[in-house]
Amino acid sequence: MTINTDDQYGDAESKTTISSSRRYSSSSYQDQSMDDALNTTLTNDKATLIQVWKPKSYGSVKGQIPQCERLTYTWKEIDVFGEAPTDGKPREPLCTRLRNCCTRQRKDFNPRKHLLKNVTGVAKSGELLAVMGSSGAGKTTLLNALAFRSPPGVKISPNAVRALNGVPVNAEQLRARCAYVQQDDLFIPSLTTREHLLFQAMLRMGRDVPASVKQHRVQEVLQELSLVKCADTIIGAPGRIKGLSGGERKRLAFASETLTDPHLLLCDEPTSGLDSFMAHSVLQVLKGMAMKGKTIILTIHQPSSELYCLFDKILLVAEGRVAFLGSPYQSAEFFSQLGIPCPPNYNPADFYVQMLAIAPAKEAECRDMIKKICDSFAVSPIAREVLETASVAGKGMDEPYMLQQVEGVGSTGYRSSWWTQFYCILWRSWLSVLKDPMLVKVRLLQTAMVATLIGSIYFGQVLDQDGVMNINGSLFLFLTNMTFQNVFAVINVFSAELPVFLREKRSRLYRVDTYFLGKTIAELPLFIAVPFVFTSITYPMIGLRTGATHYLTTLFIVTLVANVSTSRQLHCTIFSFCILRHVFSVLSLLSWKKSTQCFRFLLVFCVFVFFLNS
Repeated sequence: MTINTDDQYGDAESKTTISSSRRYSSSSYQDQSMDDALNTTLTNDKATLIQVWKPKSYGSVKGQIPQCERLTYTWKEIDVFGEAPTDGKPREPLCTRLRNCCTRQRKDFNPRKHLLKNVTGVAKSGELLAVMGSSGAGKTTLLNALAFRSPPGVKISPNAVRALNGVPVNAEQLRARCAYVQQDDLFIPSLTTREHLLFQAMLRMGRDVPASVKQHRVQEVLQELSLVKCADTIIGAPGRIKGLSGGERKRLAFASETLTDPHLLLCDEPTSGLDSFMAHSVLQVLKGMAMKGKTIILTIHQPSSELYCLFDKILLVAEGRVAFLGSPYQSAEFFSQLGIPCPPNYNPADFYVQMLAIAPAKEAECRDMIKKICDSFAVSPIAREVLETASVAGKGMDEPYMLQQVEGVGSTGYRSSWWTQFYCILWRSWLSVLKDPMLVKVRLLQTAMVATLIGSIYFGQVLDQDGVMNINGSLFLFLTNMTFQNVFAVINVFSAELPVFLREKRSRLYRVDTYFLGKTIAELPLFIAVPFVFTSITYPMIGLRTGATHYLTTLFIVTLVANVSTSRQLHCTIFSFCILRHVFSVLSLLSWKKSTQCFRFLLVFCVFVFFLNS
């Protein structure tokens, strides 16, 4: 192949040949290597460029997993539409939207933005496929569509076909054989790495798998992903609780999804927020999985040259269209044939992203370039080969395997029984209560301080007219303090766990009722200790009726009020986020957090209402 280069790449006067090679190796794959060759041949008086990227083979993956279990994931005619803003038109009132949501009287979907346009592709077993493109090109939208996890407000055309080994699958069938590692790493910060994986293994692995086998699988995953050293380290939260590093958190996310040993792995921006070393380490893990025969699809924004060397196939997306799908070697040939070859000693990933990006003040020119590239690929032999492969890949070969019931999945779609889910939620919630200092120590200290303040204000009441009014005021504060203190505690705790709950609920790890019961029972000792501390301090200071019977009666009523308010708020919060989250998800959290400040401000005046004239 001979291509004339542009003047920006320089001219040459004579013939010469330049070759360079680089050998890549790592501690994880010491017996593997890559050779990159960049050959430049100059003929006549014009410079001609031939850029070839030839990675040395990692070795065959055939035979490592059965033929019937090697998955080829194909997708055809993926069109995704999204509801765009109203462009200045007035929106419906909030009450109208709320009524329509509750009564299911929603207007028909009105697509205004074409996010993905007739996307077709294929990912084979043993390959690491990287989806690349500029910001807003549609990488995450494509991955969500492939995983059947498109967010609300996004609609996929009914003509879209997603198939495993040529057999069309739905969301349930794909979920049983696929793992999806999302961009945000969401964990319970107070758990250790081993505790988190044990929790995931108990709920993800089949209900018929013994507990000893699940524990052994956890240890295997810890060793495979190099997490043994941090197995007993708390996960932590960035900027709040010291714990795992960014690379360890990302590998832990992989470990959580690979406990069931899925054959298809989808990863959204696995190197996001990581430095070059950590990103290289994470990609090595994915490459190792691909070498074992797994099919891996990932999105990545702008990989370095070292990361680019790890990809078996690349999928370039621009303006919702496929600009290229093939090997890095084929991409160099394709762009060279278009007259826009990658310059020597230049990262191909950076070059492709720049060619497919929309530059400011050059929108029309950039869109013309993107259209030219996408149209050229659509009629190229590579695209025809991809379309043919997507149409016939494995068709009819493994249909019985694809359609058989997945082992360990019950009729409800959950891999674990109700009691297993309840026990795991109870165990994890109890560990969070014990390990979170903000949840126990701070709340008890806060309760003691508020009780001392109220006891000091109403100290030593006697049974006269003023004393009766003051006692009524103190009893009112008993109930209001226990009610709102526990309500706000539920909001603060649950709002922190809400993203984890929604993700695990969507992955069908557990039911809502098991989460509600397990969470409530695990925190029951704390919700008993708080009323006990409050009542034990204020009761004698105010001078209420003496006697164990009267004290225990008051303690029982205050404890009952505290737990009822806690359960009610937890139930309402879960219900609002799960059933009506489209409307209430913002209103519940924001309004409650704002009302917290208002209540504390008004409570100061409420304290003095009952004794201003005393």
